[in-house]
Amino acid sequence: MNLHFETPLMESRALSVLGNQSVWLKLDALQPCGSFKIRGIGHACAVHRSRGAQRFVSSSGGNAGLAVAYAGRRLGIPVVVVVPETTTERAKELLHLEGAEVVVHGSSWQEANQFAQTLLGATDAFLHPFDDPLLWHGHASMIDEVAQARFKPDAVVLSVGGGGLLSGVVEGLQRNHWHDVPVLAVETEGAASFHAAVEAGHTVELPHISSVATSLGAKRVCEQALHCVHEHPIRSLVVSDFSALAACERFLADHRILVEPACGAALSVAYDRHPALANYKKILVVVCGGATATIDQIRAWAGRADCR
Repeated sequence: MNLHFETPLMESRALSVLGNQSVWLKLDALQPCGSFKIRGIGHACAVHRSRGAQRFVSSSGGNAGLAVAYAGRRLGIPVVVVVPETTTERAKELLHLEGAEVVVHGSSWQEANQFAQTLLGATDAFLHPFDDPLLWHGHASMIDEVAQARFKPDAVVLSVGGGGLLSGVVEGLQRNHWHDVPVLAVETEGAASFHAAVEAGHTVELPHISSVATSLGAKRVCEQALHCVHEHPIRSLVVSDFSALAACERFLADHRILVEPACGAALSVAYDRHPALANYKKILVVVCGGATATIDQIRAWAGRADCR
């Protein structure tokens, strides 16, 4: 049972004309709970149910928790989501709307995650937001759909948070024998744990997250994300919060779809005509989505970012 939808693959005329390139969008912002997360989490939840799980436990103040809540409702299994105190009221509202029990604990995801572990019983399944091979396998379905559409890009642009999407996309590229298609992995300043890992040669824990793109706010990426660097061509890019937020506004105007700043990071590479794209003619941008930001929040963040 697939809990995700096959999402549209479409050319962005606005971005194609802007860069004099062919820019295509994989619109996972149109998934039922607003982001790509349901691909991997839906797959993992279905597997855990088949193994006898009677409750799902998650730690996420954003899209991962929302995907678990959605999957649990669809599968008829209760869900507990532990969120940090920084979680927005909008995110908690969406979790409640899906029928999840929401527990607020700690000032960061790490603290919420540690507390979530203490709630696990013998018949519970824990759903990690990004560090799980079941998730990567599910996320890889995105590239399967692109391959089935017979569109092979010259490069894939995506945002990196904890590394789950990156790990899944690389798995998808490799199982479709697209070993020659590079990935441009984008983060915002203040949330660039993948970039830090690439530079250090090992995963690094950031002292804190200062970016407004909180969905990219993993202090340390999963080991698999760094492993992908050694088995696939990947280039790490870092953009400003302001660029990510401006891309959200421009994408809303161009395509009538609101995405979070975390997704705006990837879009900003195309909107700002980043030099990293110069040698590619056909570009695929993963519009990973995000359901918890409002346009008012994005504009307020942009106002603050512009003043820095």
